[in-house]
Formats: sequence, C-alpha cells, structure tokens
Amino acid sequence: MGGAMALTLAALVYPGMLGLSTVSSSQTRVIADTQWGPLTEADRDFVVKVRAAGLWEYPVGQIGLRKGTTKGVRTASQHLVDGHSALDATCRKIAPMLGITLPDLPSPQQQGFVNTLQSDTGGKFDSDFANILRMTHGSIFNTVAKIRSTTENSLVRALADQANDTVLDHITVMEKTGLVDFDQTLFQQTTPPKLPSSDLTPPPPSPGQPQVVLTPPPNATSTPVDIDGLAGAAGGNGGGNTGAGGATGADGNTGAGGNTGAGPNPTTGQTPARSPTS
Repeated sequence: MGGAMALTLAALVYPGMLGLSTVSSSQTRVIADTQWGPLTEADRDFVVKVRAAGLWEYPVGQIGLRKGTTKGVRTASQHLVDGHSALDATCRKIAPMLGITLPDLPSPQQQGFVNTLQSDTGGKFDSDFANILRMTHGSIFNTVAKIRSTTENSLVRALADQANDTVLDHITVMEKTGLVDFDQTLFQQTTPPKLPSSDLTPPPPSPGQPQVVLTPPPNATSTPVDIDGLAGAAGGNGGGNTGAGGATGADGNTGAGGNTGAGPNPTTGQTPARSPTS
C-alpha cells in the first residue's frame, strides 16, 4: 500500500473500530451496581464497542466471501462472519441484563469503511481487506486485555474472554493471507488521526423497531457464552440489579445505535429480528 492510501485508510478505519469515543474522563466510574458486579463506564462502552465492531465486520466478511480472489481472504471472511455472529449473540444477551442500549447501525466512519470495500475489486480489495482488518483488530486487542484485567463484572468478563479469543483468531487469519504490510499497519495502529466524535458514535436506535441480529452461518464453529449458566451461578450471590441506562456517545446522546427496519439491510445484509432480542 502506498503512503497516501495508507493514511486515507487509517483516517477511515481506526476510529471506527472503537464504536464510540470516550464518554467521560472517568472510565472507572461505577454507573450501576448489578448482581454480577459493579458496572463501570469502561465496561458499558466495551459492550457497545463489541456490538458496533460486529455491525461492520460481519457485513465485510460477507463481502469478502463474494469478492475475495484468494483462498486466504475467503477463509478470513468466513472467520469474520462466524466470530462476530457469536459475539453478537453474547452482547445481545447481556446488554438488557445490564441496562445497556446497543447500536443497530455502525458509526458513520464504520459504514464508510463498509462502503469503501464494497467499491473495491480484485487485488485491491484483497489488500485493503487484509490490511485494514489487521490494523483494527490489532488496535482493539489491547482494549480487550485491559477490560479483562480490570472489570469486576462477571458478564463483561465473560464477553471479554470471548472477544479475546475471537480477535486473536481474526488477527491470525489476516496475517495468513500474506497480504499484510506490517510497517504500515503498525504505524496506523500507533498514530491514529483525530476525528470529530460525531463520526465515531453509532446513531441511536429507533424506538419500537426490531433489533438487528447477526445471523450465524450454517457451518458456524464459534458459540456464544453460556450466559444463562453464568448468570444462574452468580445470581446466588445476591445484590440488586440496577440498570446502567443507555450507552452514551461523546455527543451526549443516550443510546448507541440505529435501526435498519423490518427487512434485510441492503447495505450490510444483516437481518433484524422479528421482535427485540435479548
């Protein structure tokens, strides 16, 4: 990838993997006391980030299955669809338990990334796909580790365990394509551009509309966390379950997602549930 192209891709993608920008300067602030442990701003934002990541990486995986010209790219695409459908199921399960509002659409920057790969063809698609996805997964890997090592909430901890395995798998399959430019990728990971918060935050969901579900592929190998078993074991510890409220973006809006309506999204191929899914 040339220098100009690399910088353009960095500006487009790096903030997109975050899902939303930092809500406040105190990510350790406890916003809810739940029966699964205290929920901090960082915990809440992490759940939203995982959901938002799936809302653009899942459709990118579907695009890669159609447009990838090498076996490595098509294999990596299968892993994106498989891994993010399982992560999505876990997010949708724990979010209502913790009082977290999830997005149904990616942020403007994330959607721009999807649009870019939709317009790419041939070898350019393969190269952009591998380098952008390796960069974003490499960046979020540190965030997953931090949440896993600091959260006191058992549901968030379980999601972090699953995300850690999934992100590492996706990093590995991107590298196995043989297309990753490590010099550019590492530069972009450590030198992100500054973009307005409005570009980084998913739009709020439309009230009363069905929640988007990232449907597992027929040959899925990844599985969601057994939240029912985990929650049942933790429930005996007692404690009140106080909702955390909607996930709040940097612009102060409550909620962190949009909605695609009742039919398949023509851009992402995601299918809304017939009724809100928890």
